[in-house]
Amino acid sequence: MPHPFQIIQSAAKIQMIFEYANAQRTIHLNKMDPYPNVLYMGYSVGHWEGDTLVVEVTNFTDATWFDRAGDFHSDALHVIERYSSMGPDVIHYEATIQDPQVFTKPWKISMPLYRRVEPNAQLMDFKCVPMVEETIYGHLRKQQLVKHWEGSTMNVDITRKIPPGEAVYERYVSGNPPPAK
Repeated sequence: MPHPFQIIQSAAKIQMIFEYANAQRTIHLNKMDPYPNVLYMGYSVGHWEGDTLVVEVTNFTDATWFDRAGDFHSDALHVIERYSSMGPDVIHYEATIQDPQVFTKPWKISMPLYRRVEPNAQLMDFKCVPMVEETIYGHLRKQQLVKHWEGSTMNVDITRKIPPGEAVYERYVSGNPPPAK
């Protein structure tokens, strides 16, 4: 995702603060007791191998996905990350993903992480709009995605309505209907 993040480092911890979903993650560089729970971003313990930060991540909740396509993992997910400097403004990131309950063998991803170098770069507030993709693009699906929704206090039956003509492209960010003409 194109959203930036910030890294703050001390002698015992590295904090990663993400613009996306206002998430944050702590990488512990000191000895820690085993974590007694599960986390969305896992529990991270790191150490240095020369100039490379190696992070072992465990204790993931199985309620998250790898991507928007729904590629999933179990609570047995185990990730080994490697962060290596490629220069003053680039970190080489590599992750080895292991989950014996989902994958037949470990697999890797790698990519460069670039420092934002423009003046006054900063993290912004992230506004998550529920159901935004379905609201904006749902009419383009051949089959309606959701026809019935059950919550803890109500059930909702949903009938898709496709606006006529150019109205399909109009977006009302405020959520309010357009002014009467």
